[in-house]
Amino acid sequence: MTQVILFHGTGGTPQHFWFPYIRKELDSKKFKVFIPQLPFTDNPNLKEQLLFVLDKYAFDSDTILVGHSAGCPLILSVLEKIEVEIKRAILVSGFVDPLDGDVDLILQPKYNWKKIKQHCQDFVFINSVNDPWGCNDQQGCKMFNKLGGSLIVRQKAGHMGSEKFNQPYKKFPLVKFLIENSL
Repeated sequence: MTQVILFHGTGGTPQHFWFPYIRKELDSKKFKVFIPQLPFTDNPNLKEQLLFVLDKYAFDSDTILVGHSAGCPLILSVLEKIEVEIKRAILVSGFVDPLDGDVDLILQPKYNWKKIKQHCQDFVFINSVNDPWGCNDQQGCKMFNKLGGSLIVRQKAGHMGSEKFNQPYKKFPLVKFLIENSL
């Protein structure tokens, strides 16, 4: 059975945006969907969140990781630490540089891109040109250039889920499709 783990972003919960839609659509005999409530959600701290995830979950070749916003650098860090190769990582509105010049405690100072790539069969990056938080297509390109896979650039999708910018994003058929049609 394929395990799908979704990681929310800053200020998020398992009930935010398109996460309940993904669970409802995929939680079946074919997929087991997990959406943890990450600690320190209002001010994500990589050390605390990474320890939480590594302690709570086991990863294998049938694992798919999906992240939104600050959930994406968390996935990169998980992939750097585990010793197995997972099936797919889908990073939505991801980023690897501090946004607006701020110090971001969810980011590593440096990533071991080779190790991250070795621990995932396939990457999909979904970013929008007009992301109001700065998690835009340029951020997606940086990850894509280091890891390969597929880069999907949307023109007017914003952050693909943001309360502050009134982007409810209750459904996300593209992510559902990418999970259902994993390698």
